[in-house]
Amino acid sequence: MNQMETKQRSVYELTLISIVAALYVVVTWLVAPFAYGQFQLRLSEGLNHLTIFNKRYIWALSLGVLIANLASPLGAIDIAFGTLGTLAMTSVSYWLTRHVDTVWKKLVISTVVDAVMMWTVALEQVVVFKLPFWLSYGWLALGELASLVLGAILIGILSKRIDLTK
Repeated sequence: MNQMETKQRSVYELTLISIVAALYVVVTWLVAPFAYGQFQLRLSEGLNHLTIFNKRYIWALSLGVLIANLASPLGAIDIAFGTLGTLAMTSVSYWLTRHVDTVWKKLVISTVVDAVMMWTVALEQVVVFKLPFWLSYGWLALGELASLVLGAILIGILSKRIDLTK
């Protein structure tokens, strides 16, 4: 690949990362009353499934969470730990699905990983709001699961029409 092709590829990658990050922020803020708090239905979390197709989306989603969490009632703790939690959960999903052969299996793995990883947000709520861990974790995991199932359906359909690996 020559220097011009490399530069075009970098611009393409950066553009996709920016679009996905912006989409995450917009969807989160559109449902803001439901995107923050003890029970979260953060529909933008369905975008986490993009990481099973390309690791670039790990960075896109982490950036999206960082920006979206600027509006979080948890404040700086959610900006830092929410972003790190997303970085961790999407990295684990990417890593665990690298050698899985079917999209639906990858989507199931990603759904389970991301829902289980909501313990990180539950810990934030324990520290900031003094909420009971298991109650917070249960509600958060349930909301995450709902968002992920919807996202899996949409991303699964989209992946049949668009090559998300490129």
